[in-house]
Amino acid sequence: MFEKARLKLTAIYLITIMAVSVTFSLVIYRVLLFEILRFEKVQRFRIERRIQFFNTPIPDYPELIDEIKQRIIFRLFIVNAGILVLSGGLGYYLAGRTLSPIKEMVLEQNRFISDASHELRTPLTSLKSALEVHLRDKKLSLNEARKLIAENINDVNKLQKLSDSLLQLAQFQTPDSKYKFEKVDIKQLTVESIRKLKFLADKKQIKFINKTQNIEITGNRDKLVDLLVILLDNAIKYSPSKQSVTIETRKSDGIVLLKVKDKGIGIEKKDTSFIFDRFYRAENSRSKKSADGYGLGLSIAKKIAELHHGEISVDSKVNSGTTFTVSLPENLKKLV
Repeated sequence: MFEKARLKLTAIYLITIMAVSVTFSLVIYRVLLFEILRFEKVQRFRIERRIQFFNTPIPDYPELIDEIKQRIIFRLFIVNAGILVLSGGLGYYLAGRTLSPIKEMVLEQNRFISDASHELRTPLTSLKSALEVHLRDKKLSLNEARKLIAENINDVNKLQKLSDSLLQLAQFQTPDSKYKFEKVDIKQLTVESIRKLKFLADKKQIKFINKTQNIEITGNRDKLVDLLVILLDNAIKYSPSKQSVTIETRKSDGIVLLKVKDKGIGIEKKDTSFIFDRFYRAENSRSKKSADGYGLGLSIAKKIAELHHGEISVDSKVNSGTTFTVSLPENLKKLV
């Protein structure tokens, strides 16, 4: 599809360039022809003045004029042929460069749809199978039916969480998305994020150690809370019970560093380059049954950091813990 579009765009470039080139060639030809005829007329007039006393006829040189015309036409043809070849190659190259971002965007959308479809298919199939099996059971008791409904609601909640994450990622793909940016306090954001996850942390007896300072940055409050919740939720999931998660901040040269440290299972070095990709889950996290998820959280976290013209990085050792560092500018030059 893109090869055809590239050839069409090259043809458009070629037609445009050659139309301009041929037009200029015609103008040049007319100007040169006019100058040649004018020069010939002036020379004839000068010769007439010199030999008017000798009654000598003035010779005509139509063959010479025709030869000059043919030479000009030939030279202009050669020049246009060169322009045709050169513009064809450059046009094909420029068409490829022009279509490259569009191609990447379409491929990204296709991957997004393919990945989302794959992730949705598994829980939907499981949900459907469970319902069909129990519907065929004529001896299904009320307790079993309630248990089935509870399990199905749990699956539906997971699907809802997945769809919410997919919608959130899709929003970042839309260039026209508008977000309100304002002055926000990092410590307040951290307190709010911790409050959202208090129930999960208490279940595993995990303690939050909040070492953040009252540093103000320019950002979108809701998105930054989402970013912190994602990092803290990951820390809870992959940390053993009765451990601690530390959140701290540091400011340097207009950059605010926000760190989330845990003492969990860690991430292998071969996985650290991919953990921010959609639907990617490291091997040790996939084998951990208690850590359910679809591998979208860190992708969203990265998008939020980029939305604020910042970066997110990870430093981890297996069985020693993981530290996520978010670098955010203290003040954005352009508020969205």
